[in-house]
Amino acid sequence: MKQWIALVFSGILGGVITLTGSHFLNQGNAETLKVEPVTYARSANLPSWSSNVPFDFVQAAQKATPSVVNITAKIARTTRSSQEDFFFFPFGGRGGGGPAEGSGSGVIYSENGYIITNNHVVEGASELEVTLSDNRKYKATLVGADKKTDLAVIKIDATGLSAAEMGNSDAVRIGEWALAVGNPFDLASTVTAGIISAKGRNIDLLGKGAAIEAFIQTDAAVNPGNSGGALVDAQGRLIGINTAIATRTGSFQGYSFAIPVNLARRVVDDIINFGDYKRPYLGVTILELDSDLAKELAVDASQGVVIDELVEGGSAQYAGLQVNDVIVGIDGRDVKSVPELQEVIGRAKVGDTVNLKVLRKSKSITVPVKLREQKNQ
Repeated sequence: MKQWIALVFSGILGGVITLTGSHFLNQGNAETLKVEPVTYARSANLPSWSSNVPFDFVQAAQKATPSVVNITAKIARTTRSSQEDFFFFPFGGRGGGGPAEGSGSGVIYSENGYIITNNHVVEGASELEVTLSDNRKYKATLVGADKKTDLAVIKIDATGLSAAEMGNSDAVRIGEWALAVGNPFDLASTVTAGIISAKGRNIDLLGKGAAIEAFIQTDAAVNPGNSGGALVDAQGRLIGINTAIATRTGSFQGYSFAIPVNLARRVVDDIINFGDYKRPYLGVTILELDSDLAKELAVDASQGVVIDELVEGGSAQYAGLQVNDVIVGIDGRDVKSVPELQEVIGRAKVGDTVNLKVLRKSKSITVPVKLREQKNQ
């Protein structure tokens, strides 16, 4: 036992001597040693991203759903007008040899029974029936419609309705959440979610010329029967009227398109007050600016709208605008595309004066234009 203890003590003593010798040896050679500091991954103290998106969409759905209605239309024609293969109106229709019966959606605009929907939902209808979210049914009459924006207003004899809360489509940002509320495939009060994928989208659905297409593009699922329904933000406020989908099958394949509510309200208010849309008229044929055209016109810009032709007697001609002028702004707001310009002009009122920022070769000028009404749309 004593021998074992002696061995342990000898080992400890040997270790102490070894460590001490090493210490003094290192001190003697300190100038030849190079100490490298340890480098750790850097952490940035950035503020967390602030978002107003709720944990879920329950409140938004509860807020928006009562303002969306189902519209059943008896239509004299047996087939709807043919659209392009890839883009079409999501209007659900059933028909045999006689009159067709279609279903779409609408949004309650006022407590006393005015309802917004798409023109293609009610066009040619001999009878309209509206079903509210609580299953009450009403006969509806057509107040007026505008084909070039694909908007219509119908009216039911009711009061105290749950009108939609209006949002601001100008303030909507790409990447924000959005909900589509409608009646796809006759499935009442269906809510789907997606994000805002793009704004000011022109898909050539409504035809050339006077058509206004500046759609909000989303990836919220929209299907036949959703036409005329609501696109709302994460707070349940109306930001668009669902109108079309991109598809090769007739059903949702990834993208849907809605009319911005700021444009819709402008058209709807005119229809309610005058029976039709009093559309302001710039009186130009326009092209989108690209780099080649910018070089040809000697303008220092990569985005804007080029005046290709002036219409005789139009607002632009009277204001002194010229062919090859490039419109890059209106009333302090940048204009980057044809749909953007069309929407802003379309939201103005007849008789309003708008100030266009124009590039004319190497000069930037401001041209005030008093808007006239467009006839024979």
